Amino acid sequence: MASIGVFDSGSGGLSVLREIRKILPDERYIYFSDNAYCPYGEKTAEFVTARSRAITDLLLSKGCRAVVVACNTATAAAIAELRLSYDIPFVGMEPAVKPAASGTRSGVVGVLATAGTLKASKYQNTKEQYADAVHIEERVGQGFVELVENLDLESPHAECIVRASLQPLLDAGADTIVLGCTHYPFLLPLMRRITSPDIHFIDPAPAVARRLADVLKMSGIPLTDNNPGVELLSSGPDDTLKKLFKLI
Repeated sequence: MASIGVFDSGSGGLSVLREIRKILPDERYIYFSDNAYCPYGEKTAEFVTARSRAITDLLLSKGCRAVVVACNTATAAAIAELRLSYDIPFVGMEPAVKPAASGTRSGVVGVLATAGTLKASKYQNTKEQYADAVHIEERVGQGFVELVENLDLESPHAECIVRASLQPLLDAGADTIVLGCTHYPFLLPLMRRITSPDIHFIDPAPAVARRLADVLKMSGIPLTDNNPGVELLSSGPDDTLKKLFKLI
């Protein structure tokens, strides 16, 4: 029986699965990429919630005892309803504004995320808590998800796309940048090549992995499985998913 289901709009959630497996290497995972409908960022909350419910139903049918919503947009749109509708633990993505606000030296925090995440109440509420302490500069990572889904992680074209969204944050004085989409960590090597060494990027995936481990313990779910490993599923072609999985 699979212990943990993990899903995202596409392959980006593999960046979260990578961190989870570092902490919980002996579990069995089912990862679902909803790449037939990727990206989620520009879609309605109602659509994303419907997809999240359909994916959860599939993961439960395969024996998952807990689900990680490894997508910031889906977390913002759907996780509250999922927790009300299903009797299993759900762990989602948290806007990492708090550690960014604590760590910035310039007083300017940059946030790269999808449009769906930036307009969601979950992010807005978190932002308001720190609005008086730091200036938060936001940008949608235009084209970032598509780059990752196309496995275009370091070409001149990719650099041009990434720089267009990243440079305004740097120009605003941001020295700490929050990655608000699980696809974006796959572009981190490129981002670091573009920026100076003193720019700090925050990937929330390690904190999500630690939270999952705590939730499983509190829920009494065993932390080992007699058949550990990862099963990859997708709603569309799985070539990218398989190739990106080899990178984690």
